[in-house]
Amino acid sequence: MASEDVEDIRRVLAICFRDGEALDALDIERILSFDMEWVSPSEAEKIVQALIGKGWLSGEENALKPSVLLDDVHSPLGWFPRPSRLLHPVHASERKEQNEQEKPEPPVESVTETKAQPLSHSADSNDPRAKLTQRLSKYISKASEISLAEVERRANRKHQALKYASTWMCLALVAREQNLSMKEITDALSTV
Repeated sequence: MASEDVEDIRRVLAICFRDGEALDALDIERILSFDMEWVSPSEAEKIVQALIGKGWLSGEENALKPSVLLDDVHSPLGWFPRPSRLLHPVHASERKEQNEQEKPEPPVESVTETKAQPLSHSADSNDPRAKLTQRLSKYISKASEISLAEVERRANRKHQALKYASTWMCLALVAREQNLSMKEITDALSTV
């Protein structure tokens, strides 16, 4: 079982269930096909049934919930799933067994670490823009004449609300709220 297959399913579920509420099967199909535009409506129906059949979703069809923890899921900007991984998912119990053997407790630790830090830089460690967050915070503070602590507080609130957005994206949103020129922000975040 490839870890990419599991991660695609977990990311899709994390995006669909970002509010933590149970969803109707039709709502999940709508999110997959119309909201996210990942698949056609007929494929979305097959995907939901496949996820139920393989144990990723549980409950009645009008109140489905994910059967795996999704607290530690991160989706890179611009990510989208491969439809074939969703149409033919691996069994959720295989994923749980593998996860228990490899990492018995890290998801709890990573959630605790993220809440303890004022601005979470570790979650974005694979993203080259993550190294620029401190500099970007200082730039926004200086340009908008808001204290650095306030800029970081606002970015942290956005990060908590959006969960899957990176820290630098939350800082860019703070800059946009302050009517700063987004050209400078995007140029500062450019890694090319």
